[in-house]
Amino acid sequence: MKILEMFRPSRHIEAGQELYRALVAQARRTEFYMACGVPDTVDGRFDMIALHAALLLRRLKRDQTKTALLSQAVFDAMFNDMDQNLREMGVGDLVVGKRVKSMVKMFYGRLSAYESGLAEGKGVLIEALRRNLFRKGEPRSRDIAAMASYLQREATSLDGQPATQLLAGEISFGLPPDAQDCGTEEGS
Repeated sequence: MKILEMFRPSRHIEAGQELYRALVAQARRTEFYMACGVPDTVDGRFDMIALHAALLLRRLKRDQTKTALLSQAVFDAMFNDMDQNLREMGVGDLVVGKRVKSMVKMFYGRLSAYESGLAEGKGVLIEALRRNLFRKGEPRSRDIAAMASYLQREATSLDGQPATQLLAGEISFGLPPDAQDCGTEEGS
C-alpha cells in the first residue's frame, strides 16, 4: 500500500459523498418549491434533503449486507453537511451539537414515516408528507398528491437501480413534479 492511499477516503465514503451530493442537487430543484409549494426555507430545504435521503436509505436497506457501509457513509455525509451549514449560518459551537442531534431525531422520524407511507399506501404517505414536508403551512391537496406520487415513482425507480451502481456512487432521480402536476396552474 502506498503512503498516500492510507489517507484517501474509502470507496464507501467517496460513493456516499457522491450519492449525497446527487440527492442534494435533486432536493434543490426549483420545481419542488415553485410549483409544488414546498416551503423555500431552511426547514423546507432540510425536509427535501431528508425526503431524498430517506428514499435512498430505504433502497440501500434492501441490500444491507452489501450496502451497510455505504448507508452509513451517506448518513455521515448528510449530517456533516448539516453541521457545516449550521456553522456557516452563524450558529455557535455550543449549540451546533444540540441542533444536529435534534435534526438526526427529526430525520429518523421522517425516514420511518416515509417508509410506512410507501409500504402502506398513498393515504398514509399523504399524511406523512402533510406532517413533515408541509408541517408549517396549509398545502394544497394537489401539491401533496403530486409529492406522494413523486415519492412512489422514485421509490420504484430506485428499487430498479442495481446495488453495484449505487456502490459506485451513481444514482438517477426522475424529474420533479411540475406546474401541471401541482396546484400552480391557472384556476388551481
